[in-house]
Formats: sequence, C-alpha cells, structure tokens
Amino acid sequence: MPGGRQQQPEHRINDFIRVPEVRLVGENMEEISAIAGQPVEAGVYPTAKLLKWADEMELDLVEISPNAVPPVVRIVDYNKFLYQKKKKEKEMKANTVKVDLKEIRFGPETGEHDFEFKVRHAKSFLTEGNKVKAYVQFRGRAIVFKDRGELLLLRFMKELEEFGVAEQMPKLDGKRMMVIFSPKKGLKK
Repeated sequence: MPGGRQQQPEHRINDFIRVPEVRLVGENMEEISAIAGQPVEAGVYPTAKLLKWADEMELDLVEISPNAVPPVVRIVDYNKFLYQKKKKEKEMKANTVKVDLKEIRFGPETGEHDFEFKVRHAKSFLTEGNKVKAYVQFRGRAIVFKDRGELLLLRFMKELEEFGVAEQMPKLDGKRMMVIFSPKKGLKK
C-alpha cells in the first residue's frame, strides 16, 4: 500500500512465531494426534514441529498468549479463530450493564415540596439501575449551615433506604457535601 501502512495482525501466526519452543493448547488434540502419528497432549513442543503439523492439517499456528513463557499457541483456522473471538467479545459487551451516575442537587434551604420531588426522581433512577449522587451545594457564607446540609442528606438517605444503599456517610468536599447511592440488587421493574 503506497502512502498507507499495512495493518499489523492481531496475533502472530505461522512463520511469524520466532521462538524455538511453544506451549500447545486447544480442543483438537485428537486431530493433531492423527496427523502427527503419535498421541499429542497439551504441552511444550518445538515450534518447527507444530508448524509442520499445522501445515499438514491446512490450519494455522496461532500465538494466543505471547507473554507467557514459553508463548501459548493453538493449531486452528485463523479466520475462524478471529470470528469466534469477536463473537465472544460481542456477547460479553451485550451482557454488561451500563450504569449511569445521576446527580441530584440541593441547597441548604431546600423546601419540603422540592425535597419530595427530588426523592421521587432518585427512587426512579435507582429503580432503573442507575447510581445517584446527591449533594448539597453551599454558596458563599452558607457553608456555616453545613449541619443543615448533613441533616438534609441523612433524611434523604432514610427516604431511599429501601431503593438503594449509600456507599458512605455524607462527607464535605470543598463547598459540597455529598453522598452516593447504589441501587439495591433485584430492584428493577
């Protein structure tokens, strides 16, 4: 490719494996044994011997763990190996749960109606499986009312105790006092 770089393969395969010995693993030991004319088990073998067996089987010698001593290899169809690896990664990605951190802000003088409104929002966030970060923002000299902020957050924690678990008690961080809630297990609608 003039002007562009050729993409480096994800794994070293066949003649690109330059170490004298490698550790063979895999599920196809019976097939390898048939080609080799001897029983073959997982273990350390000379690289040249495994390359010969892979060639006779019309498969590839693929280095799957290059940092091991000696490196770990398998005798497989490389394209099929890459396909299965991508498929497995896709399944793992689909099984991961995305957790968002939702923020709820209070002032030290938050009114009753506003407090109830924010509690309802926090309950719905936790029910959806999201974390909730609640904080009291102190402006100017309002920091002298930090005990009010702490009481507000403690009351908030009490309201949410059946929906989520506080990761720690409210703590002051600069001009903010905050607490983070994780949803309780088995709470989703």
